Amino acid sequence: MRLDEYLEFEANERAERRRLAREKDYGILDHLDSFERRFDEHVSDDAIVGSVSPSIFVGRSNYPTVSTGLLSPVGREEHAARFETSAAWYEEGVSIADVFDRRTSLLNSTRGVDVGSVGTGGPGRAAGTVNGSVHDVWDGWLGVQREVAIADRPVDVEIGLDGRPDLDLEVGIEDVKTPTGPRAAARTAELGENPHVPRPVKKTLEDDDWRAQGAMTYLYRRGFDVYEINTILSAGALGRGEDRRLVPTRWSITAVDDTVGQYLRGTIRDAPTINAVEVHRNEFLGNAFWVILVPGRWEYELVELKAPGSVWNPDPEAGVYLAAASEGREGRTGYVEETAGAYYAARVGVLEHLHDRDRQAKALVCRHVSDDYWGPVGVWQVREAVRNAFEGEHGTAETFGEAVRGVTEHLPISLARLRRKSTMAAGLQANLGDFVDADGDG
Repeated sequence: MRLDEYLEFEANERAERRRLAREKDYGILDHLDSFERRFDEHVSDDAIVGSVSPSIFVGRSNYPTVSTGLLSPVGREEHAARFETSAAWYEEGVSIADVFDRRTSLLNSTRGVDVGSVGTGGPGRAAGTVNGSVHDVWDGWLGVQREVAIADRPVDVEIGLDGRPDLDLEVGIEDVKTPTGPRAAARTAELGENPHVPRPVKKTLEDDDWRAQGAMTYLYRRGFDVYEINTILSAGALGRGEDRRLVPTRWSITAVDDTVGQYLRGTIRDAPTINAVEVHRNEFLGNAFWVILVPGRWEYELVELKAPGSVWNPDPEAGVYLAAASEGREGRTGYVEETAGAYYAARVGVLEHLHDRDRQAKALVCRHVSDDYWGPVGVWQVREAVRNAFEGEHGTAETFGEAVRGVTEHLPISLARLRRKSTMAAGLQANLGDFVDADGDG
């Protein structure tokens, strides 16, 4: 499909999606009353009875002293799997309010753990470990948490709480920015069943000499998605025996995306290039993604445009905020600061597509965060939106310059400003019209 035809088609599709969104109720507070009732019905003074934990959480504040938690959907145990972040959320078409509902409905039963001193004794620590390694810890609080992490389905657990927790159901601006459920200090945790652990995970656990990167790649090649792998990594269940430590959840997500991305980049290193300039687009949860693929050796850049009034650029008078990061054929040597985890999540989506085609290309991804994105849901939405951008129709262009100009017409900045920020677009020849932003400002 010609680029101009594709852009017109996409504009009509977006208009229809906006109409449907306006008709849908995105109220985020309605579920709180029902959550409080479920909590009162299912939580006794000192335990959660008959709970099911689909996942774990390892905090990063005050690292290496972190909060480790078992997440439980109180009163919704039969639907526990739906509360675990996964690619299925995209297929369901969840809204930001849906994510808020699921995240705030998970009780986070926590204990503090010193990652660097696990095993030296004391509250929240496990016996039998050396230098922070949790290699052989399969009992007590950490043991239960690790069993939940490596299982391939939600696990029955009974959690002893340190007194009945007080629920704070008042929702303020910080709660919207980081939607989480109520926390409760935990004393004990016991399994209510033997968790089912997939054979490939058992294999990585049994090999004490397997580096974490190799184990992650092995699981990915065996069909495990990045969501499952980062939970296993977070619980300290991957890597050489003495190196198996708890990893904060946010760090593990980026580590897995980066590792999988490096593996995929290696698989296309000597692949033939695509033979035409392609433009792919997707929109999800107030984020629009444009992916321009260009014939040539692998090169990648993510440019983020954050609209005024959106969650990461809340001042409505601030103007569009731009961030960018890129890599060449050999990849990067340092962590991306400006675009952070979104860089690695989007890269996975692009590389999976090219890997499936056995092709390589230069890739420019433009992410436009609109003011409809009022609450952050996590980088999973970046990953899934880019993954699914390659479904269905796409546009073609004669040149990279034509593609960038066509896309920029639908962005709230001028081509000149994009060229100043983007490494890949910097070499495009400019004309007078390229210096005018969509809102009329140069």
